[in-house]
Amino acid sequence: MTFIDPRTNFAFKKIFASESSKPILISFLNALIYEGNETIEDLQIIDPYQSGQVLGLKDSYLDVKATLDNGTIVIIEMQVLYVKAFEKRIAYNAAKAYGNQLMQGKGYLQLDPVIAVTITDFILFPNTNKVISRFSFIEEEEHFDYICPTMTLIFVELPKFNKSLDDLESLADKWIYFIKEAPNLEMVPESLETTAPIQQAFGIANTVNLSRKELDQLEAEVFYLQDQQRFRQEALETGLEQGLQQGLQQGLQRGQSNTVMRLLERKLGSLDESIQAIIVQLSSDRLDSLAEALLDFSSVEDLINWLQ
Repeated sequence: MTFIDPRTNFAFKKIFASESSKPILISFLNALIYEGNETIEDLQIIDPYQSGQVLGLKDSYLDVKATLDNGTIVIIEMQVLYVKAFEKRIAYNAAKAYGNQLMQGKGYLQLDPVIAVTITDFILFPNTNKVISRFSFIEEEEHFDYICPTMTLIFVELPKFNKSLDDLESLADKWIYFIKEAPNLEMVPESLETTAPIQQAFGIANTVNLSRKELDQLEAEVFYLQDQQRFRQEALETGLEQGLQQGLQQGLQRGQSNTVMRLLERKLGSLDESIQAIIVQLSSDRLDSLAEALLDFSSVEDLINWLQ
């Protein structure tokens, strides 16, 4: 057996946000938010689109979004590559999910708390060895909680997790091991088979259960991530040699645009020079967004509409 990499955007959504993923997501969130206790008994997986019509906030898409049985909103992001201002984007999306409840007719008294769960494949907090870090509103000196639940940020840093199968203790350990090691496994480990939602996750991640179109989408994303990692390394080495931060940034952006262009031409065919010129001028963040959006394009018109 071979399993898709849960760290990719496509695979993460496939495993945790499909129609049959509710038991998987419940177990995963109970593990990370409630230390493995069965606090969440039910949830609703909802559209991850976040409208930006409150106070001029721009639109955004999340990997997974759900409403728990107690009303709490949970937003989840899996991030493989570090992008500029990533930390601010996490806080921004959590604040947007909290504020957007006003658009649904809720008053301030009815606002439900938001929990933002972020899994990173890079070190975000080098000053600690903790794999899971939690942040919330507390008083600075006496450390008591804010008067009502508002927003909580939970981070899981995969590079810090080094436990082997024999060392797994908690449900969180098992889920983090699954996310990090699934693509390196040839069968479901016995110690993980006993947890039904994880066994179900392995079933969804099994490549034999994917369509040809899904495999092509996954392959395109994997190629993009590999190219980005290579371009970043090459640009970093060039930047260090030249001692020029500007050269590093230009190298990264040029590599991004070339990779996105190749993926677009592979999916849509040859692109007009005028369209290529627009893509080359996109910022790094916009290129990242385009790399995700192009998986859903079926024609050049879809690309043009996105660029507009």
